[in-house]
Amino acid sequence: MSTADEKGAVVAQPRRHLDQNIPAEAHAWVDSLAPDEYQRAQAKLKRKIDIRILPTLFILLVLNYLDRNAVPLARVQGLDKDLGLVGTQFNTVISVFFAGYIIGQVPSNILLSRSRPSLYLPGFVILWGTVSASAAAANSYSHLVVCRFFLGVTEAPYFPGILFFLSSWYTKRELALRTSILYTGAHLSGAFAGLIAAGVQRGLHMARGLESWRWLFIIEGVLTVFCGLVAAVILPNWPATTRWLSDREKALAAARLERDVGMGDDEYMPLGAAIKAAVKDYKMWLMGLIYCLMTTAGGYTAFVPTVVSTFGKSRVQTLLLTAPPYLVPAITEILVSFSSDRRPERCFHYTVPMVLGIIGFVIAATTTATAPRYLSIFFMTGGMSSSFTVLLAWVGSTFSRPRAKRAVAYGTVNALGNVAQIWSPYFYPASDGPRYVKAFVINACFTAAAIALSFVLRECLRRENQRMDERDDDDSVMTEKRIRYVL
Repeated sequence: MSTADEKGAVVAQPRRHLDQNIPAEAHAWVDSLAPDEYQRAQAKLKRKIDIRILPTLFILLVLNYLDRNAVPLARVQGLDKDLGLVGTQFNTVISVFFAGYIIGQVPSNILLSRSRPSLYLPGFVILWGTVSASAAAANSYSHLVVCRFFLGVTEAPYFPGILFFLSSWYTKRELALRTSILYTGAHLSGAFAGLIAAGVQRGLHMARGLESWRWLFIIEGVLTVFCGLVAAVILPNWPATTRWLSDREKALAAARLERDVGMGDDEYMPLGAAIKAAVKDYKMWLMGLIYCLMTTAGGYTAFVPTVVSTFGKSRVQTLLLTAPPYLVPAITEILVSFSSDRRPERCFHYTVPMVLGIIGFVIAATTTATAPRYLSIFFMTGGMSSSFTVLLAWVGSTFSRPRAKRAVAYGTVNALGNVAQIWSPYFYPASDGPRYVKAFVINACFTAAAIALSFVLRECLRRENQRMDERDDDDSVMTEKRIRYVL
């Protein structure tokens, strides 16, 4: 474990836990480093793992969101008419994806904690790409529902898995920025998706007798399978078991995590104990509720193409207009997360941008004029999405170690959050168009509730930190301070 000087720099101290997969000489080398040597070695290691992890996970996350969000764009291309969807059947197609998505998240993260990430994550990428491409063969509502359900099941391991994976390589001060860099891929996928769909609509509609939406599923699915195969060669495993790190780099990677939170990331916790520890921790349930409220409001993203289609433009123009709003959070999210890591602070960085989201919901509910309605989408995406990765980093810094408990916490919080995506599509029945007042009012209210509960969480963590301060002051034999929660 480590202490910190007044500037927040890590001061190396001998560790209490030594990974048995790493030679003792490598551990001794890390412990012998002077503070400035440790910082230089750590910076070099971070560059090495950044170049392997971040671009690979970024591209796969772009594809993750392209595949799951293909259906709303396919609707603009005529999917609902071609398959004869009526009433709330399209809403069910959106909803059933998340029914499959939430099923596998907790067990998947537990399996990941005991598996090789370099094979486990790309393996599911290949599976979901295959399922996504197979949706091109759907010829009825029931076929499409089955494809969407299994797309949710196969996509379930990826997003909570990469959050857990990142937290096994990076410290609390490094998580928010890197999470936001990755999640920028989700926003860019929103921009790329519209452009890709417009190109497919213009160039491939009825090519070889296939409608444009079928080509959209085929192209995105095949590309995903190819990138999954490449990722299996590039991605690392855990710090102590990655082949392309030297023994000293493995020891340094493990030491960084232990010095950040006071225990080794590979310290073993039995599965039953990990589940019990997570379930008994109120913070996991409170964060899950906050996430659920936020994702209920975030359900608007599946209906952005539908809202834009009310502007009276052609299919190609509508698809092109869906792209720009997603470019805003690609920038603002990184800036907010960078600031959150540098301070470090979570609550205000999470809640302040969401106020912009509320403003966007209010504008959308009160007017059908094209210009302010289009502007409201920018407020929604910029405000809600800029907060998202800060909350995810807050989960990681609150459930730092051991690995098994963090896996359960990430999976549970993400699953609870995505439960909301099962019911949120039904807030947008076609009969409520084009204004969708009920949906946007609900979104504003749920966002306000998420903000309020965030301050409740902050106060709970502040009190826990205060109790740790008091115990440290009372314990005269303590040589190291307990790790504090990031507020």
